[in-house]
Amino acid sequence: MRMDTVIMGGGLSGLSCGIALAKRGKRVAIVASGQSTMLFNGGSMELLGHIDGKAVSNPLEAIATLPQDHPYSKIGADRIASLAERAKLLLTDSGINMEGNAAANHWRITPMGVAKPAWLTLNDHLRIDDLHHLPAKRLALMCIRGFFDEPNSMLAQGLRDLGFEVDAIEFTTDDITALRRSPSEMRSTSLSKRMMSNAAMQRMADQINQLATDADLVLLPSVLGQNDDSDFQTLQAMTHKPLRLVATLPPAVAGMRMMKQLRHYFKMLGGTYLMGDSAVSGTFDGNRLTSVSTAKLADMPLKADHFVLATGSFISRGLVADYERVYEPVLGVDVDADSDPDRWTRFGILEPQAYSRFGVATDGELRCLKQGQVIENLHAIGSVLSGHDAVKMGDGTGVSMLTALAVNDHIIKG
Repeated sequence: MRMDTVIMGGGLSGLSCGIALAKRGKRVAIVASGQSTMLFNGGSMELLGHIDGKAVSNPLEAIATLPQDHPYSKIGADRIASLAERAKLLLTDSGINMEGNAAANHWRITPMGVAKPAWLTLNDHLRIDDLHHLPAKRLALMCIRGFFDEPNSMLAQGLRDLGFEVDAIEFTTDDITALRRSPSEMRSTSLSKRMMSNAAMQRMADQINQLATDADLVLLPSVLGQNDDSDFQTLQAMTHKPLRLVATLPPAVAGMRMMKQLRHYFKMLGGTYLMGDSAVSGTFDGNRLTSVSTAKLADMPLKADHFVLATGSFISRGLVADYERVYEPVLGVDVDADSDPDRWTRFGILEPQAYSRFGVATDGELRCLKQGQVIENLHAIGSVLSGHDAVKMGDGTGVSMLTALAVNDHIIKG
């Protein structure tokens, strides 16, 4: 199979790059092993949330101070603003409607009730622009009886700590009660399927209208809209009070929705999405990668002019560690990692961990190195890259999208 570009990895970075290339008329194949870490996404994108444990209010200013090995520095701090705008437009074109801008972080609310800096948040989710000027005074936190994916007491207390007056109101409907007969069904994804009919949403709206009469704003767990935000719009039209969703524990409906929309848009543009397959090896000719073999297409290697490694970090096995080394398992490209395993981790679950910054070694154009030599037509994007800690810095989704668009530019020019 011959393509212009083959992308290994079908998560946020791989799809962002694939969409950008397909929009330019390129023949693109994405090899996607399965579900992405986007299933952990609660409806927000982060550009840069923290530096040295301190919240960042202006990401563009803060990015200019990052060390040279950070992916943003390799892209070029002067390009971040324009790439961020293009990323937001890509999401909008995919049907993902989000609010926010790169010049000023807002605050998203985690399922534990913690406010964290964010760049973009889905329009139907709670977003706070200024913690000193809250968008409402009195909240009705609608708690679904028997629901597993929302720690209601922690969420309510966290919202109170932010300054909201919170009424935690437990409710159910006949549709939810039917699900509760099987406790394993009381998860976000199951509820979202159950709530897709207008009749089910009307029954939920009736409960909200009856119980949340004193609220300025109603908060509901994010259990609506696996495909788009139309279910939320329907429920809002049935509800007497302003309504917003709040993130749940994963698997998250919001993340699932965004992945579906990105995949659909990529395919609509003519992209080839090889779901349930994975790259297993590559063939090199000098300093160029000529083909990639996959688990399901073993006898039909994928050939292309350009290749992109978007396989993620340890959680998706884009990086692998044994007792002696950290390595990239598909192509054997170089990895930036400490050679002493004793220095990979630190005691304390909340402490910064060295392994979180490990990743594939690249040059200034995000081209991979193999035995110290640049592979001319192989780029790396997203969380497989070294030089940043997505958890502590709150930059994972931003790095994924912006490196994807930067590499798109290199491929188009090259």
